[in-house]
Amino acid sequence: MGNGKLWVIDEDQCRARGWLWNGADGMSQATLILAHGAGAPMDSPFMQRMAELLAERRVNVLRFEFPYMAQRRLSGGKRPPNPQPQLLECWRGIWSEMRGQLEGRLAIGGKSMGGRMASLLADELGVDALVCLGYPFYAAGKPEKPRVAHLANLRTPTLIVQGERDALGNREAVQGYQLSAAIRLAWLAAGDHDLKPLKASGFSHEQHLRAAADCVAAFLRS
Repeated sequence: MGNGKLWVIDEDQCRARGWLWNGADGMSQATLILAHGAGAPMDSPFMQRMAELLAERRVNVLRFEFPYMAQRRLSGGKRPPNPQPQLLECWRGIWSEMRGQLEGRLAIGGKSMGGRMASLLADELGVDALVCLGYPFYAAGKPEKPRVAHLANLRTPTLIVQGERDALGNREAVQGYQLSAAIRLAWLAAGDHDLKPLKASGFSHEQHLRAAADCVAAFLRS
């Protein structure tokens, strides 16, 4: 199966889906089901580039959209994220549908909110691994109210790729949290919530995205 994309709009379930395959040699290491963040769809520049970079590194990627985002695609206009129970149920539905169709190691994760929702279900679903890109450790401007209680006892092997100056979880704040030994943190110098660094750091956004993809691919091979 060669490089390609498959876009499906499911009007009943209000989910849009997109595949990106690694290549024709059938040597993929794993498949990552990757959810978007709160404000951008599955084919945002960040999500698209990460999927491309992971595919280059032999990680197959399946993206999907939560109901509110798929509705935006169908009808236009902005909608707020669905309540958490509905977001989690959507994740469960995607996992139930796909786990019997995919071979090899199967991981879940996402950008920001998508990764946080995945982290709440990883142990329940029994996934092979969890990958979070820009984890929202706390809401913007509210570091005194961290959302990390479940991360202390997480059993699923987990990789969190985080920018050092992420407004939803900077390095100084996160180092004070009690996190499970199953969690690995990969810090990107001067990176923000989208992993974009300050110019003064000497790094470009593309370099950080490539570094993130390298970390994810190596983690899924380990």
